[in-house]
Amino acid sequence: MKKALAGVMAAAAFLMGAGTALGAADWRDMQTLSSSGVRFLEGEYRFNPAGQNHGAFEWKGGLKDANAQDGHNVYMLVRVESHGWVRYNGKQGKTVSLHHSNWDGAQRYTDDAEIKACRNRGSLHPDNCSHTKSYSSGR
Repeated sequence: MKKALAGVMAAAAFLMGAGTALGAADWRDMQTLSSSGVRFLEGEYRFNPAGQNHGAFEWKGGLKDANAQDGHNVYMLVRVESHGWVRYNGKQGKTVSLHHSNWDGAQRYTDDAEIKACRNRGSLHPDNCSHTKSYSSGR
């Protein structure tokens, strides 16, 4: 009887801890990122706690080529902890679903990130991007 009670209590403690860890990384809405020919729609993000998915900045949403006739591709740029930008390509003339995690391997968790949506206008013209949106975990 004592062993069964101890097992139930251990399981309850584990489940309470798991619920707390999951609740700490709730998804938050991102405002739409847009510039001429590109949109990032229905974006969401979260900062994972240390030990969960590398403590990463995790984000998802739909990257849309908003001007399919212009012949240009679209992409997302993301950076964390002021490191270099990481590029995620879309598909010309389509909306693609993206879901990625970015983190700094030298830290237990990420607490600041920047993201923007861009249109690749080729080598003769500079690319155009949305305003850079900054996020912080508030840790």
